[in-house]
Amino acid sequence: MEQKNTERQTDERVLELHKQALVIDSHNDAIVAHIRRGNVSLADENVQKPMDPVGTIAYLRGRVPPEEETIGIQLNIPKMRQGGIDAAFFAVDVTRAWKNHLAYALDAFGWFNEEVIANADDLCIARKASDILEAKASGKLAAILVIENSEAVERSLNILRSLYLIGVRSIGLTHNLNTWASTGNDEEDMGGGLTRFGMALVKEMNRLGMLVDVSHISERGFWDVLEISDSPVIASHSNCKTLCRHSRNLSNEQLKALSVNGGVVGITFVPGFLTIDGWQKMPPLAQLLNHIAYAIDIAGIDHVGIGSDFDGGGDLLKDASE
Repeated sequence: MEQKNTERQTDERVLELHKQALVIDSHNDAIVAHIRRGNVSLADENVQKPMDPVGTIAYLRGRVPPEEETIGIQLNIPKMRQGGIDAAFFAVDVTRAWKNHLAYALDAFGWFNEEVIANADDLCIARKASDILEAKASGKLAAILVIENSEAVERSLNILRSLYLIGVRSIGLTHNLNTWASTGNDEEDMGGGLTRFGMALVKEMNRLGMLVDVSHISERGFWDVLEISDSPVIASHSNCKTLCRHSRNLSNEQLKALSVNGGVVGITFVPGFLTIDGWQKMPPLAQLLNHIAYAIDIAGIDHVGIGSDFDGGGDLLKDASE
């Protein structure tokens, strides 16, 4: 009986700490997931808002397969509330939008802005750090707009500045494959890292106050970014390579370098980044905790966060409510 009381008291303390803390999830793919499920509402995944004509994403990608649609949305307003998530990085991966990268991103953010307007009592777009704190104080959720794959910039720093003006605050330089900015993690054996344009992109993102995201980049690209960036960078959804040898994960040296840089790694819920056989066999929740604890040991507690990758492969948990 005494043990049960102790466990209950511990659970209550943990829940209270979670409630009081500022909880930020540094990566999800919820925007495209909502659009590809028939333009469902951020407030209620059972409510569709048909678009006529359809937008760029719906036209290029179509609806998700029926078997995927039955799984449901992992992150939306109610599920963020239930899970105690105060702010989230809403990313748009433009990789599949060949020759339409910028249009794809703008289509996504145009849709999202309408959802923010429709749910103004619950959600706001954060353009600076203080917006997140103000949102929590007023009982709102905060969204940070993110682009995965710098091809959306279309090799133009003027477009980068325009994306900043509409609220984009972080960009991942690559998404596995090579871009005009850098080699991706899937192209590691090709050598190379940041291109001349990539260096200019990082410098301008620093000047504007945009976070450079090194998840999905090659290791050489990672070191190039750390060498030239004047500001902290993030690996928004990556794990520890020592525990799971995957090209998307970070070595001890990379984790230490992020710490020195003042950056953060967001430990992700993607099964295949937690264990080497995670794609075939779902890892236990304990393995996620192992990655968190290991990253803290190497990088320090101030440099480790959570980057779930909900609606983009972060399937260790059912959804954000958990």
